[in-house]
Amino acid sequence: MDIAVIGLPQSGKSTVFGALTAGHSTSTGGAGAGPLQVGVVKVLDPRLAVLDGMYHPKKVIHAEIKFWDLPPIDREPASANQVLSGRQRNILQAADALLLVVRVFEDPALLHPLGSVDPGRDVTVLLEELALADLQALEGAEKRLSDGLSKAKPAERPAMIPQLETVKKVKAALEEGIPMKSQTLTQSETMALVDFQLLTAKPVMIAFNVGESDPVPTLDGLGISADVSGGLGEVGLCAKLEEDLSLMEAEEADEFRESMGLEEPAVERVKQVCYNTVGLVSFLTVGEDEVRAWPVPTGIVAQTAAGTIHTDFTRGFIRAEVIAYDDLIRCGSLAQGRKEGVLRSEGKTYEVKDGDVINFLVNT
Repeated sequence: MDIAVIGLPQSGKSTVFGALTAGHSTSTGGAGAGPLQVGVVKVLDPRLAVLDGMYHPKKVIHAEIKFWDLPPIDREPASANQVLSGRQRNILQAADALLLVVRVFEDPALLHPLGSVDPGRDVTVLLEELALADLQALEGAEKRLSDGLSKAKPAERPAMIPQLETVKKVKAALEEGIPMKSQTLTQSETMALVDFQLLTAKPVMIAFNVGESDPVPTLDGLGISADVSGGLGEVGLCAKLEEDLSLMEAEEADEFRESMGLEEPAVERVKQVCYNTVGLVSFLTVGEDEVRAWPVPTGIVAQTAAGTIHTDFTRGFIRAEVIAYDDLIRCGSLAQGRKEGVLRSEGKTYEVKDGDVINFLVNT
């Protein structure tokens, strides 16, 4: 899963990125105002530690998230028509989800580009940038489709009209402030817009970057409309503190957290909010070679899930042997699970659940 991190200048966006990646990232070249930084982080699943103790595999492989740190959106008060640069928009279109960093902390040494710290306003500004980028894309698409329709042969027009009508419908709703993911669209309408990779169709998480003693705001408390806030994930963290802790030795960081009365690292909450907002679950595989978590979309069926291990598994799927993680731990082995009837055989259309331990049987 690839997640692009964006925010206004002085929001602490790169500090959030540094906390998430523990300072480990690589540069992949320019993106307008500066280089694009990329960092890969593990989504630690405590269930794998238990399975490691049961199977003693050669490898334990956690799911991963790849975060992209984009240059900040330069939103000056005078630039009322400012939108994302073409290069930034192209990068965001390729991401699976967007993490928007919003400043809550006060620091007189870091002047806010809009003159004051106002998280509600900044959430709105960032979401408007995404909508404006989509409106630009749809305006161009409407013109191209209209021109193409006027030049098309009569027999070709019926196939072209639905896409043009969908573009107009989504564009009109965006102009009313409704992001694509909050619009009511049929499956065919959604598919008609897949190639446009609209930003307001993507899962979006808001990361409130607070000071050490600041309360974490909520979207509801900031008055963000239900049409918008209902589709957003939200999480709070003190990015500077979390970045400092991420660079410490694990034991030292744990002691520091304990002394401050902190629980799990806030960055773990960020990862979990990303998973929940995107709509992912993890099925697990076990064996002597490896124990592994495989992230898949909620609602995925067994045959499609098999393809995440190897694309040939989708075509050669026979059946899936499935046991819930809790049942496996209680039974102590797959063999005992089979004896107790909790290791079951499922077909192609079985809906994979989070924590399912699965062995796929395939024709190769």
